[in-house]
Amino acid sequence: MDIATLLGIVIGFSLVLGAIFMGGAVSIFFNVPSIMIVVGGTFAAICVTFPLEEVLLAFAGGMQVFASKRVKVQEVVNTMVRIAEISRREGLIALENIQTENAILKKACQLIADNADPSLIRDTVMIEIATMRRRHNISIAVFKRLGGFAPAFGMIGTLIGLVQMLTQLDDPKSIGPAMAVAILTTFYGSVMANLLFLPMSGKLRARTLQEEVNLNIIFEGAKSILENNNPRLVYEKLSSFIPPKERKSAR
Repeated sequence: MDIATLLGIVIGFSLVLGAIFMGGAVSIFFNVPSIMIVVGGTFAAICVTFPLEEVLLAFAGGMQVFASKRVKVQEVVNTMVRIAEISRREGLIALENIQTENAILKKACQLIADNADPSLIRDTVMIEIATMRRRHNISIAVFKRLGGFAPAFGMIGTLIGLVQMLTQLDDPKSIGPAMAVAILTTFYGSVMANLLFLPMSGKLRARTLQEEVNLNIIFEGAKSILENNNPRLVYEKLSSFIPPKERKSAR
């Protein structure tokens, strides 16, 4: 599980709720019509903007951010070096028996075992990168749009509340509570956008860049093993992907 994502969301909402509790009555921050406008309007708009299957794909991708741990560059480099050691010790054909949950790495090992041309491996990895980028970009776009729709519907709710408030100007005592309810929708929209949707979009974008780097490491590692399966030389080439301060520990 990605603790940073969960921790950030929990801390963010905890601070907001803490400020509400410290300010007095909590019940004044709960308004059903405001929630209906912001939540219902936001998800209705996103379903109009994107096909339903893309919306569901985006939420599934968002859940993966919580469920999966980011694979570090050092781990991928070390994996390719171990594969180079196996190929040097047992031969390229032994890579057919490599067991891994990474389907792309498994495919690369099979191509190496078949002594495939490096251009074929490159084309295969490039296709995987393009497919992954398209899939992730859909999720990023969905959450980014959600981050725009939520404040917009919050403002719509505020306008509705203001209209309702103006019809009660003959009762001065009702103006204050009515104004508070009107502003609540903007509050809901801002919290949803800035504590959930936009951060999720940013995290998915970071994951996309990280996965792209990992796929490039697999390609360069596979190419190096085919050209020269010396584990030391494979590491020296792939270490360029590792930040300089971390290269010694990845050796």
